[in-house]
Amino acid sequence: MIIFPAIDLRGGKVVRLREGDPNQQTIFSEQPLETAQRWIEQGAQWIHVVNLDGAFNQANHNLSVLEEVARLSVSIQFGGGLRSLMDIERAFECGAQRVVLGTVALKEPHIVHEAIHRFGADAICVGLDARNGFITTHGWTETATITPVELGLRMAGIGVRHALFTDVSRDGALSGSNIQATIELAQQTTLQVIASGGVATLDELTLLSKSGVVAGAVIGMALYTEQFTLQEAIQITQQGYEK
Repeated sequence: MIIFPAIDLRGGKVVRLREGDPNQQTIFSEQPLETAQRWIEQGAQWIHVVNLDGAFNQANHNLSVLEEVARLSVSIQFGGGLRSLMDIERAFECGAQRVVLGTVALKEPHIVHEAIHRFGADAICVGLDARNGFITTHGWTETATITPVELGLRMAGIGVRHALFTDVSRDGALSGSNIQATIELAQQTTLQVIASGGVATLDELTLLSKSGVVAGAVIGMALYTEQFTLQEAIQITQQGYEK
């Protein structure tokens, strides 16, 4: 199981939002490159980078940060505001190895299909973000009437392999990830599901890893507040799921 330390960018700074609310923001660093280097030194092979400004349709220079981080020896999974093939192509040009597509997966699935055709299935991940069991879009500001499993099955049907599942109500809150929903999503869709949102303990990572169906976990607040170290997280999951 792969551990993805998270770097959420807003205004070029490393931040965490509670439940995706821009009014509940904590700034952890004004030097995202230094943050990325710290995670690499602690063993990260992938970093999950989120352009929060892009998700909120706000002007930003976070792609330049992506370019800087991409020069380091690490793979980058990048998301936030990627709503056209041009956006996706630009992210790859800036150094992303994989992109996360959220809103377009629901609103314009043909873009996801075309992205898989152009860039390969392993380069595309769909974001199945949910609040109260239903998909949320547009930076978690809108809620649809479809469940993560339903959308996940649709995406699997057009060739998607990777999915990022976030329980929005838990994100940034250190309240614990939604382990049951994450495992059930992986089982019911056969997607390679990455857990996200609220991971707070090593015990959660152990359960996710031992499920045998969860492909990875994004960890943000728990690392930034030193609930455990990245080395501990990697060590506890490295003997788990690999695919």
